[in-house]
Amino acid sequence: MTNEFSNELCSMDAVALAALIRSREVSALEVTDAVLSRMQMLEPELHAFCTPTPDLARAAAKQVDKHLGSGEVVGPLAGVPWGCKDLICTAGVKTASGSVAYADFVPDEDDVVVERMRDAGAILLGKTNVPEFGYSGVGHNNVFETTRNPWNTNLTSGGSSAGSGAAVASGMGPFAIGSDGGGSVRIPSSICGLYGMKASMGRVPLYPGVKDERLPGVSSWEALEHIGPMSRTVADSALMLSVIAGPDSRDNRSIPHERGFDWMASLRGDIKGLRVAYSPDLGYARVDPRVRDIVARAVRVFERDLGCIVEEANPGWENPYDAFWALLAGDSDLKGMRAMEAKLGDRMTPHLREFLRTEWTAEQLTDAVMTRKAVNNKMWRFMRKYDLFLTPTLAVPPFEVGIQGPSNIDGFDVEPFEWLHFTYPLNFTGQPAASIPAGWTDDGLPVGLQIIGRHLDDATVLRASACFEAAQPWKHRWPPLLAAMGIA
Repeated sequence: MTNEFSNELCSMDAVALAALIRSREVSALEVTDAVLSRMQMLEPELHAFCTPTPDLARAAAKQVDKHLGSGEVVGPLAGVPWGCKDLICTAGVKTASGSVAYADFVPDEDDVVVERMRDAGAILLGKTNVPEFGYSGVGHNNVFETTRNPWNTNLTSGGSSAGSGAAVASGMGPFAIGSDGGGSVRIPSSICGLYGMKASMGRVPLYPGVKDERLPGVSSWEALEHIGPMSRTVADSALMLSVIAGPDSRDNRSIPHERGFDWMASLRGDIKGLRVAYSPDLGYARVDPRVRDIVARAVRVFERDLGCIVEEANPGWENPYDAFWALLAGDSDLKGMRAMEAKLGDRMTPHLREFLRTEWTAEQLTDAVMTRKAVNNKMWRFMRKYDLFLTPTLAVPPFEVGIQGPSNIDGFDVEPFEWLHFTYPLNFTGQPAASIPAGWTDDGLPVGLQIIGRHLDDATVLRASACFEAAQPWKHRWPPLLAAMGIA
């Protein structure tokens, strides 16, 4: 296989690859080898995959080619490579969750979404890096090398789906799975110049990673967590959702199929005449001026090019930052994790140790529940007036590795996680929300726009995303690192 052909395969989206493999114009093994070759070149720089599985990937690709050669029916993702976040269980493949405590843990069953991806014929490339148990918006832990941003390797790729973001942005697979308990699909999508969607709560079932009592100490953010796709095109995320979404009895929060709902069909049509609200700061967030400018220009596309009726408005809730952390505490296995912290000490990451040592009062935990209810009530009333709600995905562009977040935004001192003000409220409400590339800073760093839909209205979020992508495409943009290494 020539380098040119290999690079061409790595630059293709999942929709195109699936069609080419099914028609046998290219083999699943050729695609897998191309991506594995790119991984071999890029991983020393990016550290996106904490546990790569090249041998398993090649064996699975050969099986796909065998089935196609014998005329058997194959799944919709047959031969398409993908990466899986290391918080999501994979039978027979290590799931370390970024923790020393689970450095050698090998699950004996797949998560529901992994099971569905395998059944669809997708080729698992390996596990992608995360912060310890996902309790961060960046990608460093005490087990693996820190994941770097392909757009600038001195900077973070975001988190907690850190490796998934870096992998897809650099062409190590057309898409990857992430999970999102406070923004962890949308954060790295914004920081890495990708599309990432948190579908409505219950669309994609969760098991066993958030519920299995056999995994003591593992976070169980059952009330906040979503699993979703990260990709370089909107259509690829829709394609993945068509495979991983749908009810499952192992998740009592999963919702039934809606009659007539079709993820791929949702991409079609326009959004002319939709009522769209836009908030640059939710009324309280400090926002980097570069983000404000880029997102404001992206919002104008909805009015000028897409025919929407746009007005600036805020839902009106008070800053729920403290409530978010209390909700995490109430939804975590504090007893198990505190015992783990007492045993591991400084082998756990400092910010997680600090969180676990916090003494939460009953009033703090119940106040957080009441705050969540207040945010929900403000939001449904607000969304009665609008079809879509637009915000920045994050308050800042990508920042340096090794920190949890900037200490100053637009001249104001902030807490380390306050750059996340736009993402976690949507985990309170469970609404569909996507991050889409809004543009790039003057020094070439991606900035995301968040597109939020009404309760269960995933279809409109996807349609709006596809319309924006058509009006302001980004698929052609690749990190300069690839050209510098001769693989663009």
